[in-house]
Amino acid sequence: QVVLVESGGGLVQAGGSLRLSCAASQRTLNMGWFRQAPGKEREFVALSWRRGSYSYYADSVKGRFTISRDNARNTVYLQMSSMEPEDTAVYYCAADDRLILSQIYERDAYDYWGQGTQVTVSS
Repeated sequence: QVVLVESGGGLVQAGGSLRLSCAASQRTLNMGWFRQAPGKEREFVALSWRRGSYSYYADSVKGRFTISRDNARNTVYLQMSSMEPEDTAVYYCAADDRLILSQIYERDAYDYWGQGTQVTVSS
């Protein structure tokens, strides 16, 4: 069983930056991030595919967010820049060892989830 522990959430002004971290209790092949804003469904944000061989992003965050990972620490990061109030959400780390590209945007495709960390962007 993989345990994911997130950190780095908080309050930031529009245009500012935050860096989220997610540490896994053991090695995982695919690690990424989802977010859920109040009253909305949980949505895909970014994925580090196969221990960092490639990265995928939601259209809403391309050019502003960067995903990376440190495989020695079993940790994935999400660097968020040029943040907007629309980025306000609970951000969840997700991981899975059996994933195909057609499934990466689907919440149910991931077996392991972190507890979530709140990110609030003020105007």
